Amino acid sequence: SEGTKYGCGHYQVTRKVRKIDCNSPYCIHSVRHSPNCMDCHCERYLGPDLKETITFTTTNYCASCQYWFKGPGAQHIR
Repeated sequence: SEGTKYGCGHYQVTRKVRKIDCNSPYCIHSVRHSPNCMDCHCERYLGPDLKETITFTTTNYCASCQYWFKGPGAQHIR
């Protein structure tokens, strides 16, 4: 994937690139997953990307961290 690296350390994907097949029969995204899987409870989310290419770096926090560390959710020192 390609994405932005924030000052808080988080990485946000901005563009997905080619996925590599994990070859697991328990992953619905793999070619090895059975098309006849009854009542499928197999893994539905692809794991971490093989490679994360940082296309932009910023000192700003991501939206979630901005709220908790610098916004209304932040603890204020008395």
